[in-house]
Amino acid sequence: MIKKRINKLRELFNNYGIDGYVVPKNDEFFSEYSCKNRLKFISNFTGSAGYAVILKKKNYLFVDGRYTIQAGIESGKEFEIVDYFKITNTHIFKNLNLGIDPKIFTSDQVKKFFLKNNRITVISKNLIDYISKTQSKTDHPFYSLDKKITGETYIQRISKISNYLKKQGFDYLFITAPENIAWLLNIRGKDNPTSPIPNCNLLINKEKEFYLIAKQKKSKKLIKEKKLKKKQIIEPKYLFNFLKNLKKGKILVDEKTCSLFLENLLEKRFKLVKKEDPIYLLKSIKNKTEIKNMINAHIIDGVALTKFIYWIKNKKKLNLTEFDAQNKLEKIRRMSSKYLYPSFNTIAGSGKNGAIIHYRATKNKTKFLKKNEIFLCDSGGQYKFGTTDVTRTISFSSQSKKIKDIYTNVLKGHIAVAETDLNKKNTGKIIDIDARKFLKKDGLDYNHGTGHGVGFFLNVHEGPQGISKFNKVKIQKGMILSNEPGYYAKNKFGIRIENLVYVKEVNGKVFFENLTLAPIEKDLINPKLLTNKEKNYLFNYHLKVYSKISPFLNKKEKKWLASFI
Repeated sequence: MIKKRINKLRELFNNYGIDGYVVPKNDEFFSEYSCKNRLKFISNFTGSAGYAVILKKKNYLFVDGRYTIQAGIESGKEFEIVDYFKITNTHIFKNLNLGIDPKIFTSDQVKKFFLKNNRITVISKNLIDYISKTQSKTDHPFYSLDKKITGETYIQRISKISNYLKKQGFDYLFITAPENIAWLLNIRGKDNPTSPIPNCNLLINKEKEFYLIAKQKKSKKLIKEKKLKKKQIIEPKYLFNFLKNLKKGKILVDEKTCSLFLENLLEKRFKLVKKEDPIYLLKSIKNKTEIKNMINAHIIDGVALTKFIYWIKNKKKLNLTEFDAQNKLEKIRRMSSKYLYPSFNTIAGSGKNGAIIHYRATKNKTKFLKKNEIFLCDSGGQYKFGTTDVTRTISFSSQSKKIKDIYTNVLKGHIAVAETDLNKKNTGKIIDIDARKFLKKDGLDYNHGTGHGVGFFLNVHEGPQGISKFNKVKIQKGMILSNEPGYYAKNKFGIRIENLVYVKEVNGKVFFENLTLAPIEKDLINPKLLTNKEKNYLFNYHLKVYSKISPFLNKKEKKWLASFI
């Protein structure tokens, strides 16, 4: 099937005089997870980040360390798998004319990744759409969130942007990331399979006037609510005509999500400045209401996950597949009326599949859980007032000292992050060192960041904050991050322990407070490797879990959960 698709694509090369075609994972809105997955269509790769380069006789798939194993399994027959970081200075292919769709690339991506050794031909028709002829359903209406959920009105947020534009000397901000528009207007949509994203663009000026670039039929509810007038909704096909009638001036666009197509359009009318959209930072700092709602979402989610862990660990016969397990967890989550859908595709990997960092079991691609294997389950939910993301590694029988020691060192890294003195160490780059140091003493490491930012009832992965070797963004009060060190032994097992945390302030001092409330596997811990301080952390954490979760459990579940204290 993939070979046929590749050949169909190659048949179009001569029409445009190109030697190859580049396919990114992102869509026109640069979403991590989108309904339209062109990269999967042409390569069979299901990961959340990557580029395929299809040449006349050979194909390359560029992915980062999270996906090297997965990419080899899913795409290795037709693609050479290359480390993502090599794309910036690759000599694997050069002096070629590569075709791209200008709506799904930024100018920076093109310059950084492909122009160094090659030429680019801009093709207005997306060639993958041409050969796939599939239409995604994108007409779900946008809807508003109440102030009780967001803590601020959209008018308050628009004032913040207006003040920013005046202070920085900009006349306009053109917002290209849908999640930023969602935050600004307190709206959500259903244009993404796992996030309540409203696919649209927005133009706002320093005088607080704003225009939503979206289909009229998707915006009917917003007009009915009197959030916008009909004249403030601009159909995408009429964008250029609309821009021609605006006053000239200085316009700010986001360097990571403004496409080459939109950049060229805006440049015809305005003086363009490319930098980070200020909404990213504003959105990352959650207010008291958002934090309160996230805490409540995590209590509901914690009940579901705790019930699931009890169920799966106490089964007399482990006669179920990874796919069965993830479906059971989904079924338990759905018992809450506040639950909407998963915040990403559940990762449920037993044994060697746990070593595939972003593994996904399906009905036709799954394996049975085994008592002698450890089981990694990474999942999350979108609730009506919050987003969750949690990983637990589960054991069904006694494991080797080697596995216990590795698990315990991962746990020690997890605790080190949770206990960080943010008054002294306030960037992800510094915190990341502490997360890895216990594994590194034994020459071990993991090929992903330690933590990512999380949105408020939005994307499960949302910056600019993060905990990684490269992130220098100051971690501030109100930010939410994941804390997820791990270890992966190829073809053997995977370990990851993940909680979401938020930055709390008391008496002028900031620290991480756990949002996630679910027991951490005790049967994989080597207590000899834990300090008294670390043991106290675990005791206090499980005491909190019990106090918040036990009222919603039955007697057997309560008794079992109490054993963690």
